[in-house]
Amino acid sequence: MTSALEPVAEDTAEIPPFPMARAESCPFDPPPGLRASRETAPLTRVRLWDGSTPWLVTTHAEQRALLADPRLSSDVTSPGFPKTVPSSGGGLSFITKDDPEHARLRRMVTGAFTVRRVEALRPAVRRIVDDRIDELLAGPRPADLVTAFALPVPSLVICELLGVPYADHPFFQENSGILITRTTTPEERAAALARLTDYLRELVTRKLGDPADDLLSGLVARIGAGELSVAEAAEMGVLLLVAGHETTANMIALGTALLLQHPDQLALVRDAEDPAAVASAVEELLRFLTITHSGLRRRALADIEIAGRVIRAGEGVVLPNDIGNRDPDAFPEPDQLDVRRDPRRHTAFGFGVHQCLGQPLARLELQVVYGTLYRRVPTLRLAADVDRLPFKHDGSVYGVHELPVTW
Repeated sequence: MTSALEPVAEDTAEIPPFPMARAESCPFDPPPGLRASRETAPLTRVRLWDGSTPWLVTTHAEQRALLADPRLSSDVTSPGFPKTVPSSGGGLSFITKDDPEHARLRRMVTGAFTVRRVEALRPAVRRIVDDRIDELLAGPRPADLVTAFALPVPSLVICELLGVPYADHPFFQENSGILITRTTTPEERAAALARLTDYLRELVTRKLGDPADDLLSGLVARIGAGELSVAEAAEMGVLLLVAGHETTANMIALGTALLLQHPDQLALVRDAEDPAAVASAVEELLRFLTITHSGLRRRALADIEIAGRVIRAGEGVVLPNDIGNRDPDAFPEPDQLDVRRDPRRHTAFGFGVHQCLGQPLARLELQVVYGTLYRRVPTLRLAADVDRLPFKHDGSVYGVHELPVTW
């Protein structure tokens, strides 16, 4: 008799490809194929670009359990790791490493992202948001909310935090866009990463002789103490710079597009007098949209028994948290946007030791943006039909390339 935990032979010809396509009629929802996989079993197989067939985990409870399991590795250089795109090199600093190296590097910047330190930035973020809204209102109509507001706000914030000149934003926005686009070639991706790394290395080197009160200067102090190399500091700077503006910018634009399709929910956010209500709305938007577009990726270091299956040592695991955050066993009526719900167990920032370091900053920025933009521009509306919006189906971070609005 075969044990329920024995490997199960599968017809490889019927294994679906991943990432899966979203339905054009439901651009804010996870791909229908992910729903079908979840209805089949918590763990199924998918086929990646290189022909490998890692496990796909689609249920919320199993995703959280595996993301917290130290037997899963984030080391992208290990054989069999389910890579998002073709790549010959490593990844971005500590997020693609395992402990203890992951913990060693992460600890060096954790202090800048504590809730207390981030909360102290709220007045500065408010000034940035208000200034950009002033410029938006003074400019032409219709306007592209992405270039006029959604991208500049987090870029200005992360530049100020890191000590990166905002005047260089066209350079790093262009190159970070190449990094997070799945259709770019390995050569283009490597060249963009090299340009960003060289840029940060030069900036770190300058700060060695002229440190300031910013996060990169804090890393320079670590270099002086022999705890960090210039190359490691530059890699860490690339990670923080790219992650610090791309993800939040996409959430600002995509969240606005979604709320404009749900005027009752938009009114609840716009008219909220309690900051806690806005904070709760931010969590619901994070849950509902979950802009990680290619799933969280891991590789098993040992055999793991879960949900009646065995993930064997060396096998890849893909955890699409967008479908996990739509699991009805975790969130009642998960496909309904409800900014009054309590969705705190969502995994939009991941889970476990590798969960997003910058989530306190992202939350604060989104709270200020959603709590300010719709109040100051109460007649804000789309200037194009939603089915005409250029959604980022080609990106590892989901969003819109442009968001035409008027008021």
